[in-house]
Amino acid sequence: MIKNSVINREKLEWLFDQPFDVKAMLLSQHLEICKLLVNSILEEEVGQYAGRRYERDRPYEGRYSRYGYNPGSVKIGSEKVRVDVPRIYDKELEKHKSLEHYEALRELPAQGEKELQAVLHGLSTRDYSSVMQMLSESFGMSSSSVSRSFIQQSSEKLEAFEKRKLEEDYVALFIDGKSLSGQQMVIVLGVTEKGDKVPLGVIQATTENANSIAELLRGLIDRGLSFEEGILVVIDGGKGLRKAVDQVFGHKAVVQRCQWHKRENVVSYLPEHQQDLYRKKLQSAYSLQEYEKAKVRLMKIHQELKTLNRSAANSLEEGMEETLTIQRLGLHFHFNRSFSTTNCIENLNSQLGKYLRNVKRWVNSDQRYRWVVCGMMEAEIKMRKVSNYKMLYQMKERLLEEIHDREVCLKQSKAA
Repeated sequence: MIKNSVINREKLEWLFDQPFDVKAMLLSQHLEICKLLVNSILEEEVGQYAGRRYERDRPYEGRYSRYGYNPGSVKIGSEKVRVDVPRIYDKELEKHKSLEHYEALRELPAQGEKELQAVLHGLSTRDYSSVMQMLSESFGMSSSSVSRSFIQQSSEKLEAFEKRKLEEDYVALFIDGKSLSGQQMVIVLGVTEKGDKVPLGVIQATTENANSIAELLRGLIDRGLSFEEGILVVIDGGKGLRKAVDQVFGHKAVVQRCQWHKRENVVSYLPEHQQDLYRKKLQSAYSLQEYEKAKVRLMKIHQELKTLNRSAANSLEEGMEETLTIQRLGLHFHFNRSFSTTNCIENLNSQLGKYLRNVKRWVNSDQRYRWVVCGMMEAEIKMRKVSNYKMLYQMKERLLEEIHDREVCLKQSKAA
């Protein structure tokens, strides 16, 4: 096994000197790209016989028709990759027609050393276009066909993502923005009661645009998101985000402001030589398990900052109570790591950055949505459960108690 520290320190020439199994191991993370290419090859052959999807004109006077899928697999290097193999029904012969390309792919020999080096070089230099061209030529396809097929498949993934039902019970939502070439994509990540992290939605807007984000959240509710028993919503300091949460979820949303963002906002007002000191002080206060102790410590820091820098003090005071939600609910011991900051969704954004960094030019909104959604669905497969997920029942109980207390207060205020 190759340690990350070794790979991080070596150059590309080191990789080419490694044995085949090491190269194959490093290439294995790109198997999904190869799977998309295989799907494109199979779809092209199906289209030759049964016509393109959603088009009325059929080749061979409609002799052939699509007939669902069968599970199958192809071998890419030393890896066996599962794929869904399209079925074609021959109405004239009254039987299914086998796909020649699929049979050829199954018998395809493993890539030789020369071809593997070429693929690795292309991936390492982020020159995906040359890699796709090399692969498409080896399968007898044009690179434009691969491009068209990818657009179609990514469009289908986008449609499926936007329509999939949210049938799981969600205990928390993380909402944050991802900057993409001058435009922001606001992403919602959900955490189920089983601890699974699931990307739920995305919209092209800024975190200050409350109406757009509210529309995104209402869309989640239409797809089945339940929040009647309370839901924890973790956000940074964006005013638009906060307003949208209030508009859609009302008193059923329990908001946790990201402690990391608050800390960094506060110290940004201070001179550089004081930033590390107050960063440590704030972190120490937020690490306290008991709500009262943490708040007392923060108020003490607030008093210090009033003398040093009024803006820093005001920044700390603004939304301070919501930065302590996890402590106030008595959940700090188990869930401080996962729910006191937006780290969960920041990790998703980091994974998205790896998928999207190879796009040289963003041409339109549709492209942004397709790539972001495909990246999120790919990242979803690899995301781990939140820490201490087996204790999430405690969070559900605390949220239910919080919502009950709020409703009692609302009734009392109305009666008064």
